Amino acid sequence: MQNQLTQRQEEIVEYLRMIQRTTGYMPSTREIQHFFGFASQTAAMSHLRALERKGVIQRGANKARAVTFPEELDRAQIVDIPIYGRIAAGLAQDVEPQREGCLSIDVASLGIARNARTFALRVRGDSMIDAHICDGDTVILEIREPRKGDIVAALIDGETTLKRYLVTKGQPFLRAENPDYPDLIPARELVIQGVFIALLRHAA
Repeated sequence: MQNQLTQRQEEIVEYLRMIQRTTGYMPSTREIQHFFGFASQTAAMSHLRALERKGVIQRGANKARAVTFPEELDRAQIVDIPIYGRIAAGLAQDVEPQREGCLSIDVASLGIARNARTFALRVRGDSMIDAHICDGDTVILEIREPRKGDIVAALIDGETTLKRYLVTKGQPFLRAENPDYPDLIPARELVIQGVFIALLRHAA
């Protein structure tokens, strides 16, 4: 199918896939227009109609972002996971999570149970680099009780952070995966918000 596309159509398909991977949404026709410098949304619509005729995409009626790839319709394991802002993988920070949309994830490919209670956070900081979690990554977490050694999103004394959950002599604490950061021992409270189960890294 791909060899039947014009160069511009191939570019649009790649753009659709890129935006879907990074935001969880398909771009609107206006966003397509602006990205490619088309004179109007009509030009973007014409390209989408051509891609639909060639069987590369399917479009829903009267919806700006209702574009899907046919192969996705056969993947029953696609789940929308909400994104709740950023989490510090550095020193704990007083950050109030705010929903920033969602990611459409093939949970089967990541080994996540379809009925798992999950959410995603964008990582800021380098305290977990030895666990291969870097600044700018997106982590997927499951809402459940942690086990010793799990990487968790935690609220510690009113501040939120991403660290490894450990217990010594009955005392839980958080440890970075970077020797430059100290252990975090709760003075008052330690609330586990989610347990790390998957990592998404966006290409630069």
